[in-house]
Amino acid sequence: MQLDGVLFFPVTPFDADGALAEDVLAEHVGRGVAAGAGGVFVACGTGEFHALEPSEVERAVTVAVEAAAGRAPVFAGTGGPLPVARELARGAGRAGADGLLLLPPYLVTGPSRGLVRYVTGVAEATDLSLIVYQRNNAVFTPETAVEVACLPTVVGLKDGLGDIDLLQRIVLAVKAEVGKPFQFFNGLPTAEMTVPAYRGIGVDLYSSAVFGFAPEISLGFYKAVQAGDQALVNRYLTEFYKPLVELRDKVPGYAVALVKAAVRATGLDVGGVRPPLVDPSPEHLAELEKVVAAGRSLAA
Repeated sequence: MQLDGVLFFPVTPFDADGALAEDVLAEHVGRGVAAGAGGVFVACGTGEFHALEPSEVERAVTVAVEAAAGRAPVFAGTGGPLPVARELARGAGRAGADGLLLLPPYLVTGPSRGLVRYVTGVAEATDLSLIVYQRNNAVFTPETAVEVACLPTVVGLKDGLGDIDLLQRIVLAVKAEVGKPFQFFNGLPTAEMTVPAYRGIGVDLYSSAVFGFAPEISLGFYKAVQAGDQALVNRYLTEFYKPLVELRDKVPGYAVALVKAAVRATGLDVGGVRPPLVDPSPEHLAELEKVVAAGRSLAA
């Protein structure tokens, strides 16, 4: 499986009682696919994976698969404690997912050798394609990245660490030693800010949280990058993405909460975030509205 284009990470909608709002999720995913998403990653970081029950993840994946209707591949979030990750992987398979995004194990920090065992344990529970997420307490060496990449169903590595030197060495090692198609992804929050740097080491794919609430901005930036229009890329970074990142960094968890608030502002009632995240303050919502308006003006 080779992914291409802008990767869409939908939020997980909750109703007034705090339950999964399946109809809203279906509409959210349907809108994203219709806008041209290259892939749908449901119940992942932006989708509040940390706050979902396994049964909710499986239902969210089922809804996303039905809404995508074969127009884009659907990847499901998994991770946490190994037994939970394995069960989530099996649930995603039952729900019809095309693949998995494997988030870090829960709480503990282990050596990269232990991470190989962790990924292997999840891969043994499913035949779904697997993208491994390097971030926080899941950091690979070039050697262990090669070992993981050689697992039959592992098709990619998504980097949320931001260590360009390490990632460059991983990319070189995997390309030299792994004899199958393998893709690398920029998975930093608001990844567009670091797209130029990642492209410099051959990592072109990235996740776009912005696509979930303003696909026209996300696609406008993507097309400028693909066309090599550096002046327009810089305008997007300066006038939209930089102010968005500065707002995001004011409160921990805003990388998710601001996105969800921006989706609500489009008229889709996705509800608020679950604890321990908090919804944006009125002051920050007003600032978000101005930032998004500037981005839409640029895209237009």
